[in-house]
Order: sequence, then structure tokens, then C-alpha cells
Amino acid sequence: MARGRQRGDRAPRRGRGTLAVIGALLLASAALRLAGGIDRVLASPATAAEEQPGPGQAPDDIDAAALLEALDARESRLAEREREMQLRMQALKVAETQIDARMTALVEAEEKLRATLDIARSAAENDLAQLTDVYARMKPKNAAALFEEMAPEFAAGFLGRMKPEAAAAILAGLTPEKAYTISVLLAGRNADAPKP
Repeated sequence: MARGRQRGDRAPRRGRGTLAVIGALLLASAALRLAGGIDRVLASPATAAEEQPGPGQAPDDIDAAALLEALDARESRLAEREREMQLRMQALKVAETQIDARMTALVEAEEKLRATLDIARSAAENDLAQLTDVYARMKPKNAAALFEEMAPEFAAGFLGRMKPEAAAAILAGLTPEKAYTISVLLAGRNADAPKP
């Protein structure tokens, strides 16, 4: 044994004792937490005094009273909101009924107006057809004198509705300038119409 230690003779490692102490402390801490005693140990005297029930009251009574009071307040708020919502719903139903009645009245008024306009259009069309027929049956010389005094657009409208023979006879009695103007208007009436 001369030179030192041999391989099999190692010195015990340091730190194994320290690890054992730390492990023991951790186990003790966990045991205290599981037991629930750590909260009371760490609690300050002021906190402990707050948690103490008053004379004649058990701890559950204090919590139950506060809970009941909070529930009553919430119930009254919910009841108030429900009442307000019911009032709004009633107001909406009344407004909806009024809107429906107005819409029905508007639809009826629109139908009456459409019928009136149709009557007016047909009456105007009948009047124009009748007046065109009167001009077509007149003597061409007399009709040409009337057409000479009319605005060219107006005259072109009547001539366009007449049979070609009657319109030609009236155009022949007009001055060349007037006949040309009316002819241009007649030719251009359908110029904007789409071509097939």
C-alpha cells in the first residue's frame, strides 16, 4: 500500500448528504401542504381575525346570507330586464302591425293609381286615334292647311299614325320645307331602336 489508494478504494462523494437533506425538506413541505396546515401557519393575525365569525354566527351563515343577498339582487335585475324586454317586444309588435297596415294601404293605393293611369293612357290613345282618323278623313287640301300650322313634331306624330295613302295626300299639300321637315322626323322616329 505504498503509493496511494488503489482503484477500488475511492473516497465517498461529497454532496450525497446534501441531496438527502434537500429531499427530506421537500417531502416535509409536501406533507404540510397536503395536510392543509401551511395556510394557517402562513396566515397573518389580521387575516385570521377577518375569517373569524361574529358572535352568534357560524361561518357558513355569513357566506349563505351574502350569497342569498347577491342572488336576490341578481334575480331582481333579471326580472327588471325581462320586463323591459317584454315592453319592447310589445312596442315592436304594435309597430309591426302599423307597418303592415300601411304597406297594405300603399299597395292598394298603387293598384288604384295604376288603374287610373291605364285609363288615362287608353283615353289619351283613344283621343289620338280618333283625332288621327278625323284628319285622315278630311279633304287633303284642308288637312294640309292645318298641318302647315302645326309644330313639325306634332304633325309627324299624326302622319305616322295614318294610313300611307292619307299621309301622302296631306304631305303633298304642304310646302316643300314643311314636308321635308316632317319627313325627316318620320324617318328618324325609330332611328334609336335596336336593329335585328
